[in-house]
Amino acid sequence: MAYDKFTILESSAVPLPIENIDTDQIIPARFLKATERKDFGDNLFRDWRYDSNNNPKKDFVLNNPKFKGEILVGGKNFGSGSSREHAAWSVYDYGFRCVVSSFFADIFRNNCLNIGVLPVQVTSKFLEEIFNKIYENPKTKLNIDLNKQKIKIIGTNLSESFDINEYKKENMLHGYDDIDYLMNIKDSIEIFAKNTPL
Repeated sequence: MAYDKFTILESSAVPLPIENIDTDQIIPARFLKATERKDFGDNLFRDWRYDSNNNPKKDFVLNNPKFKGEILVGGKNFGSGSSREHAAWSVYDYGFRCVVSSFFADIFRNNCLNIGVLPVQVTSKFLEEIFNKIYENPKTKLNIDLNKQKIKIIGTNLSESFDINEYKKENMLHGYDDIDYLMNIKDSIEIFAKNTPL
């Protein structure tokens, strides 16, 4: 499998309430030379996390030990800018399995879905509720049920449904990338090819 199956994720979250976060901020261009999908997490938000001497910036959320978890909660228009796949790779490699925002750039959303990161788009009002709850209590957990397509703030009655492409949903539930999906239906493809005249 390309990655672990995604069914239900319950985790605390890291808040990053900045709008228009683009892919160059997610993973700066100077780190795009690698072709293998590994070690990108070290450079996630590199210029926001570290100063020019490679010292962690204390005021950046990823350097704040009270905020942790497998869910990143970002501001509106997350992942805009260039189409680099490396941005999604760095999010996954850092340890996030889900990004929540009120709007995603289409290419970034698809790149995430291709590698096992679930982009959950919620309303602006619900996003604000999530941020408020996390800042009130950094241990606040979110429950994300992919099969039911629902996100819930644990300990409250606040929840919301989210949309996802059905094909991508099935792939994530099984831990498939596009090649895994094709290999899984290889027999059907061969039968179709055999029975279809040229």
